[in-house]
Amino acid sequence: MTICLLAICLVCSALLAGVYALTKAPIDAAAKAKNEAAIMEVLPEGAATIEEERTVDFDGASYTYNLAYDEQGNTVGCAINVSPVGFGGPILIKVGFDANGVIWNTKVLSQAETPGLGAKCVEPAFSEQFKGFDPAQKKLAVKKDGGDVDAITASTITSRAYADGLALAAAVFQAIAQTPMPLN
Repeated sequence: MTICLLAICLVCSALLAGVYALTKAPIDAAAKAKNEAAIMEVLPEGAATIEEERTVDFDGASYTYNLAYDEQGNTVGCAINVSPVGFGGPILIKVGFDANGVIWNTKVLSQAETPGLGAKCVEPAFSEQFKGFDPAQKKLAVKKDGGDVDAITASTITSRAYADGLALAAAVFQAIAQTPMPLN
Protein backbone atom coordinates (compact mmCIF):
# COMPACT_ATOMS: atom_id res chain seq x y z
CA MET A 1 0.00 0.00 0.00
CA THR A 2 2.85 2.38 0.83
CA ILE A 3 4.56 1.77 -2.50
CA CYS A 4 1.28 2.31 -4.36
CA LEU A 5 0.64 5.61 -2.50
CA LEU A 6 4.23 6.74 -3.15
CA ALA A 7 3.86 5.98 -6.87
CA ILE A 8 0.60 7.92 -7.08
CA CYS A 9 2.21 10.91 -5.32
CA LEU A 10 5.20 10.85 -7.67
CA VAL A 11 3.00 10.68 -10.78
CA CYS A 12 0.76 13.49 -9.53
CA SER A 13 3.78 15.64 -8.62
CA ALA A 14 5.30 15.07 -12.05
CA LEU A 15 2.02 15.99 -13.76
CA LEU A 16 1.67 19.14 -11.66
CA ALA A 17 5.26 20.16 -12.43
CA GLY A 18 4.65 19.56 -16.14
CA VAL A 19 1.50 21.67 -16.20
CA TYR A 20 3.31 24.44 -14.31
CA ALA A 21 6.21 24.38 -16.79
CA LEU A 22 3.81 24.55 -19.74
CA THR A 23 1.66 27.40 -18.38
CA LYS A 24 4.27 29.61 -16.65
CA ALA A 25 5.48 31.43 -19.77
CA PRO A 26 1.99 32.26 -21.15
CA ILE A 27 0.78 33.41 -17.72
CA ASP A 28 3.87 35.63 -17.28
CA ALA A 29 3.43 37.04 -20.80
CA ALA A 30 -0.24 37.85 -20.13
CA ALA A 31 0.63 39.56 -16.83
CA LYS A 32 3.35 41.61 -18.56
CA ALA A 33 0.95 42.65 -21.35
CA LYS A 34 -1.71 43.64 -18.80
CA ASN A 35 0.84 45.72 -16.88
CA GLU A 36 2.11 47.46 -20.04
CA ALA A 37 -1.45 48.26 -21.15
CA ALA A 38 -2.21 49.71 -17.71
CA ILE A 39 0.93 51.85 -17.85
CA MET A 40 -0.09 53.30 -21.21
CA GLU A 41 -3.62 53.91 -19.90
CA VAL A 42 -2.53 55.91 -16.84
CA LEU A 43 0.23 58.03 -18.40
CA PRO A 44 -0.17 61.27 -20.37
CA GLU A 45 -0.58 60.97 -24.15
CA GLY A 46 2.82 62.55 -24.84
CA ALA A 47 4.65 59.52 -23.45
CA ALA A 48 6.84 58.18 -26.26
CA THR A 49 9.29 56.10 -24.19
CA ILE A 50 8.62 54.24 -20.96
CA GLU A 51 11.47 53.07 -18.76
CA GLU A 52 11.72 49.58 -17.37
CA GLU A 53 10.20 49.13 -13.95
CA ARG A 54 12.18 50.59 -11.06
CA THR A 55 11.68 50.43 -7.30
CA VAL A 56 11.83 53.07 -4.63
CA ASP A 57 11.84 52.61 -0.87
CA PHE A 58 9.41 54.86 0.94
CA ASP A 59 8.30 54.74 4.55
CA GLY A 60 9.69 51.24 5.09
CA ALA A 61 8.11 49.69 1.98
CA SER A 62 9.19 49.22 -1.62
CA TYR A 63 7.11 50.54 -4.54
CA THR A 64 7.48 49.91 -8.25
CA TYR A 65 7.20 52.68 -10.82
CA ASN A 66 7.87 53.55 -14.46
CA LEU A 67 8.99 56.94 -15.76
CA ALA A 68 7.79 58.11 -19.16
CA TYR A 69 9.49 60.52 -21.55
CA ASP A 70 8.43 62.48 -24.61
CA GLU A 71 10.31 62.36 -27.92
CA GLN A 72 12.74 65.07 -26.75
CA GLY A 73 13.65 63.09 -23.61
CA ASN A 74 11.71 65.24 -21.13
CA THR A 75 9.90 63.44 -18.35
CA VAL A 76 6.15 63.60 -18.95
CA GLY A 77 4.88 61.27 -16.26
CA CYS A 78 5.26 58.47 -13.79
CA ALA A 79 3.17 55.33 -13.16
CA ILE A 80 3.29 53.98 -9.59
CA ASN A 81 1.85 50.75 -8.14
CA VAL A 82 0.21 50.87 -4.71
CA SER A 83 -1.78 48.22 -2.82
CA PRO A 84 -4.06 49.68 -0.15
CA VAL A 85 -6.14 47.21 1.85
CA GLY A 86 -9.87 47.45 1.19
CA PHE A 87 -12.77 45.50 2.65
CA GLY A 88 -11.97 42.34 0.69
CA GLY A 89 -8.18 42.57 0.80
CA PRO A 90 -5.49 44.41 -1.17
CA ILE A 91 -6.51 46.58 -4.13
CA LEU A 92 -3.65 46.81 -6.63
CA ILE A 93 -3.85 50.25 -8.25
CA LYS A 94 -1.61 51.76 -10.91
CA VAL A 95 -1.60 55.54 -10.54
CA GLY A 96 -0.34 57.79 -13.32
CA PHE A 97 0.99 61.27 -12.64
CA ASP A 98 2.01 64.03 -15.00
CA ALA A 99 5.39 65.72 -14.45
CA ASN A 100 3.77 68.23 -12.04
CA GLY A 101 2.40 65.58 -9.68
CA VAL A 102 -1.21 65.83 -10.83
CA ILE A 103 -3.00 62.48 -11.12
CA TRP A 104 -3.47 61.76 -14.81
CA ASN A 105 -5.42 58.52 -14.47
CA THR A 106 -5.83 55.43 -12.28
CA LYS A 107 -6.34 51.76 -13.10
CA VAL A 108 -7.29 48.92 -10.75
CA LEU A 109 -5.20 45.88 -11.69
CA SER A 110 -6.71 43.52 -9.15
CA GLN A 111 -9.23 43.62 -6.32
CA ALA A 112 -11.41 41.28 -4.27
CA GLU A 113 -14.04 43.71 -3.06
CA THR A 114 -17.70 42.82 -2.58
CA PRO A 115 -19.45 42.44 -5.97
CA GLY A 116 -21.99 45.20 -6.54
CA LEU A 117 -20.53 47.35 -3.75
CA GLY A 118 -16.77 47.83 -3.35
CA ALA A 119 -16.08 46.21 -6.70
CA LYS A 120 -17.51 49.39 -8.25
CA CYS A 121 -14.06 50.93 -7.67
CA VAL A 122 -13.17 49.69 -11.17
CA GLU A 123 -16.06 51.54 -12.79
CA PRO A 124 -15.49 54.90 -14.51
CA ALA A 125 -18.24 56.51 -12.41
CA PHE A 126 -15.88 56.27 -9.43
CA SER A 127 -12.39 56.40 -10.95
CA GLU A 128 -13.04 59.33 -13.34
CA GLN A 129 -13.15 61.75 -10.38
CA PHE A 130 -9.40 61.29 -9.94
CA LYS A 131 -8.44 62.45 -13.45
CA GLY A 132 -6.77 65.81 -13.06
CA PHE A 133 -6.85 65.51 -9.26
CA ASP A 134 -4.06 67.66 -7.81
CA PRO A 135 -3.06 66.30 -4.38
CA ALA A 136 -1.37 69.63 -3.63
CA GLN A 137 -4.68 71.47 -4.02
CA LYS A 138 -7.26 68.91 -2.84
CA LYS A 139 -7.41 66.37 -0.04
CA LEU A 140 -7.31 62.69 -1.05
CA ALA A 141 -9.90 61.49 1.45
CA VAL A 142 -13.61 60.74 1.22
CA LYS A 143 -15.97 63.67 1.85
CA LYS A 144 -17.22 61.93 4.99
CA ASP A 145 -13.68 62.37 6.37
CA GLY A 146 -13.33 65.98 5.22
CA GLY A 147 -11.75 65.25 1.85
CA ASP A 148 -12.68 65.84 -1.79
CA VAL A 149 -13.46 62.27 -2.90
CA ASP A 150 -17.00 61.06 -3.55
CA ALA A 151 -17.31 57.63 -1.92
CA ILE A 152 -19.00 54.63 -3.50
CA THR A 153 -22.45 54.26 -1.95
CA ALA A 154 -22.37 51.68 0.88
CA SER A 155 -18.63 51.09 0.30
CA THR A 156 -16.88 53.62 2.48
CA ILE A 157 -14.10 51.19 3.42
CA THR A 158 -13.21 50.55 -0.22
CA SER A 159 -13.46 54.27 -1.06
CA ARG A 160 -11.21 55.16 1.88
CA ALA A 161 -8.69 52.51 0.87
CA TYR A 162 -8.66 53.78 -2.74
CA ALA A 163 -8.19 57.39 -1.62
CA ASP A 164 -5.50 56.38 0.88
CA GLY A 165 -3.72 54.43 -1.86
CA LEU A 166 -3.74 57.46 -4.14
CA ALA A 167 -2.48 59.68 -1.30
CA LEU A 168 0.33 57.18 -0.73
CA ALA A 169 1.13 57.18 -4.46
CA ALA A 170 1.30 61.00 -4.38
CA ALA A 171 3.77 60.84 -1.49
CA VAL A 172 5.84 58.22 -3.32
CA PHE A 173 5.80 60.43 -6.43
CA GLN A 174 7.18 63.33 -4.37
CA ALA A 175 9.96 61.05 -3.10
CA ILE A 176 10.76 59.97 -6.67
CA ALA A 177 10.77 63.59 -7.85
CA GLN A 178 13.41 64.42 -5.21
CA THR A 179 15.79 61.62 -6.17
CA PRO A 180 19.00 62.29 -8.15
CA MET A 181 16.99 61.85 -11.39
CA PRO A 182 14.51 64.73 -11.00
CA LEU A 183 11.44 65.02 -13.19
CA ASN A 184 11.88 67.80 -15.77
